[in-house]
Order: sequence, then structure tokens, then C-alpha cells
Amino acid sequence: MNKIVFIGAGNLATRLSIALQQCGCEILQIYSRTEESAVALSKKLNVPYTTFLDKINSEAEIYIFSVNDYAIRDCAIKIKKRESLFVHTSGSVPLSVFDGISIRSGVLYPLQTFSKEKNIDFEKVPFFIESNNRKDEQLLCNLSRMISQNVHVLSSEKRQYLHLSAVFACNFVNHIYDLSAQILQEQSLSFEYLIPLIEETAEKVKTLSPHDSQTGPAVRYDVPTIRKHIRLLTDEKNKKLYNLLTQSIFNNF
Repeated sequence: MNKIVFIGAGNLATRLSIALQQCGCEILQIYSRTEESAVALSKKLNVPYTTFLDKINSEAEIYIFSVNDYAIRDCAIKIKKRESLFVHTSGSVPLSVFDGISIRSGVLYPLQTFSKEKNIDFEKVPFFIESNNRKDEQLLCNLSRMISQNVHVLSSEKRQYLHLSAVFACNFVNHIYDLSAQILQEQSLSFEYLIPLIEETAEKVKTLSPHDSQTGPAVRYDVPTIRKHIRLLTDEKNKKLYNLLTQSIFNNF
């Protein structure tokens, strides 16, 4: 049974710690710099929490750092457990962030978007693993396979490109959803009207490439419709974004 301390109590840490506990891992403690987050997750897991790095449980075999990228090294430096495995969950931070801090280091990166209060089926979530030694690489693969059937070993260099592509595919797309919702809200229309369209768009790329799935006025270069859309937009930033995306699509065909 793996004894784990989670450094962080945000969206990813919440869903991952719950999933690992349900699969038999022993979560010894939760750390968060904010007491509200620490208390909320400790109650879900029924484990102790702390908001002080010098009060971290020293009995863990694995310390999983699921905090802001810039805080990983600062937190790790303050935990004096060089013989334990230090692991972070970031897509863009290299394994070397633990250099000089712990003799054992690793990455456990689940490629998914997480929210604290939304359950997720981890079985299909891709996990990307890296370690500074083969034994811990296998340990992290085995740990990931407790909750997912989609586990891969990947270098820090390749992972940063994976994370970059995920920002385009998830974060930027969700921002576009938000802008769509604002346009509809201004006209007292429901965002629910777009849900079937969004679902079908996501379904199509399972069988067609994104390039082959592209439709709309930009692909057809339907200038009258494009100009009409731009006139309807009241926000100058949205007009610029519409033009930029339209031109990008047009240039891709």
C-alpha cells in the first residue's frame, strides 16, 4: 500500500487523491497554503491536513506536488525527505525541478481538465509518467494503472508540447464557449441551444481528423456571412478575435 502526502488541494489534487484512496492507497495528509481548501479535501478523504510545510507528515513514501508550477520547487525545498519519491503533476514543468532536492523524482501528469466537485472517470484519462530512475518509473506506472488503463512514459521535452496542445484544445476552446455564452446572454438566448452542436463537434474528431472536420463560413470563405458576423459583434476585441480565427482557418485550407 502506497503511503502518500498531497501537497496541494486544488482541482487536480482533489480528484486524484480521492481516486487513489478509493483504489487502496493510504493518503496520510493534505497540505494547502489556504486552510479552506485543506479542510475541504481533508473532510472528503477523512485524513489530517496542515497549512504549514514544516508540519508535513514524514512517513510518506510518495509526496505528490499538485500546486502552481512556480510553487513546486519552493515547496519541495522545505520538505526534508531526500529518500522519498517527489512527484509533480504539471504538464509544463520539467522533471529537473527536483534536482538537488530529492534523490528520487518523478512526474505523474493526467491529461484532463478537472473540477473539485465533478466526478471523473479516470479509466480513460491518459497518464504520462517520467522518473529519474527505472524503479520509480515502474512504481508510478503501476500507481497510475490502479485508476487508468491509458498510461505512457514520456520525456519532459515531449510533455511540454503535449501540454501546449492541450491548452489549445481545452483552455482556448472553453474560452470560446464563454464568449459564445456571452453573445447569447446579451440576446436573452440559452447556451443550452449550442450543446448538441458542441457534442457533435467533439464526436466527429473521434473518427475524422480535426482538419477534415472543419466546417463554417471561413472554410467556404463566405465573405458576406463573415462581414455580417463582424457587424453584429459589439466588442472590438471579439471582432479582432473573429478576424484572426477566420484568417487562420482560411490559411489552413
